[in-house]
Amino acid sequence: MISAINSKYDRAAELKAFDETKAGVKGLVDSGISTIPKIFIHSNDPSSLSSPSKTQTHVSIPIIDLSDINTDPNSRKTIVSRIRDASETWGFFQVVNHGIPVPVLEEMLKGTRRFYEQDDEVKKEYYTRDFSNKIIYNSNYDLYTGPAANWRDTFYCFMAPQPPRPEDLPSACRDILVEYANEVMRLGKLLMELLSEALGLNPCHLNDMGCSEGMAVVCHYYPACPQPELTLGTSKHADDGFLTVLLQDQIGGLQILHDNQWFDVPPAPGALVINIADLLQASPLPDSALLFVRNNEQQQHYVNVSKGPHKKRGWIHITLSEFKSVEHRVLANKDGPRMSVACFFTTGFQPSPRIYGPIKELLSDANPPLYKEVSVKEYVTYTVNKGLNGISGLLNFKL
Repeated sequence: MISAINSKYDRAAELKAFDETKAGVKGLVDSGISTIPKIFIHSNDPSSLSSPSKTQTHVSIPIIDLSDINTDPNSRKTIVSRIRDASETWGFFQVVNHGIPVPVLEEMLKGTRRFYEQDDEVKKEYYTRDFSNKIIYNSNYDLYTGPAANWRDTFYCFMAPQPPRPEDLPSACRDILVEYANEVMRLGKLLMELLSEALGLNPCHLNDMGCSEGMAVVCHYYPACPQPELTLGTSKHADDGFLTVLLQDQIGGLQILHDNQWFDVPPAPGALVINIADLLQASPLPDSALLFVRNNEQQQHYVNVSKGPHKKRGWIHITLSEFKSVEHRVLANKDGPRMSVACFFTTGFQPSPRIYGPIKELLSDANPPLYKEVSVKEYVTYTVNKGLNGISGLLNFKL
């Protein structure tokens, strides 16, 4: 009987019918459903829906206070050290006292809610699957390619390097989108400085590489789910840009995969969640590199450990470890709606002449590159086409 029912199930038709409503998951909930459609059931790997281990409550990702970051050199050194440890160990950390006023954070979440809860006919004007658009609203960007749909709707726009005209942004969140994007861009450039210093590089290094050149603001809406045990808000994945700055409301649901266990990232008042993304893991440095920095001078000199001892008077050496782009997910929840705003530092599909790969001064026969050189557009195109299938995009570009 079960096989007969399954043989009559037309998944492609159900996906198409859902997509053509242009109402998203919110539309399903508004219609009063009590069971979720089959396209949302994550049945291939039931273990992926399991709750985190109870031991995870004893461990939490670092919360880093950015107070005095530009006024106290000793505080800055401590902050850089904590960011280095968090980026190597977790790939995630939270920041407080980051310079973005709490009222701006709150208004950004309110603006997100206004967009999704406005009249459906107004909202549908932005519904598209054309990724060349600067302003896009849809449900599940990988609806037709992912193994199962997620319980989530999404609105996003590229706010740098070539933002839309303000009048083209939705009126429900226009002003706060512009203000919040400017605030996060400023914070992102500061974080790139701190990450550069954490790698032992000149503070300008990652910004000069173009890691903060582009930014997409992505507003997620996770409606209350009648059967959260059967689906996910967002499937397991790693982000495909350089760095992500996440604002989440107080409902929670974000989890990261660490030591093969899922760990909650509980909301903290006024905090933003920061995570290393794929291109930052792939770009900066091979695993075995050493950086030599001349004492009391700005000049930097890079040498490869394979060339033998390089200890010189007046030089110190720092072993560089790998920053991690860590897989994470969002649980579905009976409470809701949950809202979050993720700012992805990436140029996405926008044209850029930059090619990213390991620093060439660090390469040799004994220390080859780990990943192919790649443009942001090439990498993002690959990850979007593969969908949220739980497999790292970096594997396709590993040498």
